[in-house]
Amino acid sequence: MTELKNVPEELRVVNIGLDNFTKAFSDTNTPFIGLDWRPPAQGDAEIVDLLFHLQLMEKDENCLTRVEQANKIAVERIMASQPILIGVKPAHEVFPEMKKNSIFHAGPPVAWRDMCGPMQGAFIGAIRYEGLAQTEEEAVALMEQGKIEYSPNHNHGAVGPMTGMISYSMPVFVVKNETYGNYGYCTINEGLGEVMRFGANGEKVITRLKWLEQVLAPVLDKAIKKAGGVNLKNIIAQALAMGDEMHQRNVAASLLFYRTISGELSQEVAGREDAKDIVEFIAKKNDQFFLNLAMVASKAIMDSARDIPHSTVVTAMSRNGVEFGINVSGLGSRWFTAPVNMPEGLYFPGYTEEDANPDMGDSTIVECIGIGGFAMGCAPAVVNFVGAGSVSAAIKYSESMGEITVTRNANLPMPNLNFQGVATGIDISKVVETGILPIINTGIAHKKPGIGQVGAGIVRPPMKIFLEALRAFMKNEGL
Repeated sequence: MTELKNVPEELRVVNIGLDNFTKAFSDTNTPFIGLDWRPPAQGDAEIVDLLFHLQLMEKDENCLTRVEQANKIAVERIMASQPILIGVKPAHEVFPEMKKNSIFHAGPPVAWRDMCGPMQGAFIGAIRYEGLAQTEEEAVALMEQGKIEYSPNHNHGAVGPMTGMISYSMPVFVVKNETYGNYGYCTINEGLGEVMRFGANGEKVITRLKWLEQVLAPVLDKAIKKAGGVNLKNIIAQALAMGDEMHQRNVAASLLFYRTISGELSQEVAGREDAKDIVEFIAKKNDQFFLNLAMVASKAIMDSARDIPHSTVVTAMSRNGVEFGINVSGLGSRWFTAPVNMPEGLYFPGYTEEDANPDMGDSTIVECIGIGGFAMGCAPAVVNFVGAGSVSAAIKYSESMGEITVTRNANLPMPNLNFQGVATGIDISKVVETGILPIINTGIAHKKPGIGQVGAGIVRPPMKIFLEALRAFMKNEGL
């Protein structure tokens, strides 16, 4: 055997790639560094070539390619946006295109025959809520006969959690992005239990929706106007410092919102019984009240970054229980879709993965601005709820999201990550190059309509949509 020369007595190892090789070093107490490396674009030669061409683009006087310059504009708009809640209005008053038989839904476009159980159940409920049908059978017949017009919320500047129903009479939050003048809309969170967002459609569900429409919404609208509007971005920043991430945990944000309008609210409620019900609904019995506000704030922010030529920033992520879809700034309203993944997480007692519906809802808009799963590292209490493993693992998630985004938003700092800003501006080219997919916190719905939430977890989009979006983008750029 050839004698090895000049080998140090104490080895120091750098392992590139698979973690499996490091076990031998751990077992022998050999110092090592694990370098998390993977081939760009998962080794896809075509995509590597496209990424190479992106880097070779002509640069401007600031040494930025036209893509980099466009992405800089996109994230500057995101960070400069000021989403202000200005009121609550019936949907038909803010959507001029809405008819009595119109329903908007979560996710990319989906046909009635292809919808998952909770989505179909929610459509049936919305039709009955509007008085277009008295029974489930009548509602199904209207859908099958094509007498209900339906389209994605995102096509109308709106968002909704889980099934995301918005129908003619439903009250919606109205949020104005004061910096750029665009608007966003979202329904009021229904609370816990049997709710339409999980596909329930019985009398109890419709009664609660009517209470939101007839009792809560008018009072909220008056209180918000009397308060001169509510800056939702300020509440989000404060809530991050108090342990919320605004997707699966909204305890602090909901209470901060209530505190902001409580004085005005008390002046607008007519009866003592209504006052009790309203206060308990917002501040006591509905920890997720602010979720819908975080979503509409994020929508108003992200819409300001749409339609920027040459930009690779993702402006929307959404799922309908069948497909996951994204929009990209430089590609306008075009959807890139692929089959949606199943969340990985923890289930409530009595339920398992066998009961779960694939991921669903527009709530992934919050990850687009850098909160939700992207900010999980500053929300320790949510870690066990979504089955993220540990606080240190959650911190790693938040840190890794910086590798697939354009910048970090100093306006939304994460205190226990040394106040670094949330990762902002998901870049499809960075997702493809690194192989790192956006991390999303999510609720898990039962696959049968009406049963409701059966757990919570984390999920990632399918890589296919980012690959297809990048190919389309490069073709659009003439490359």
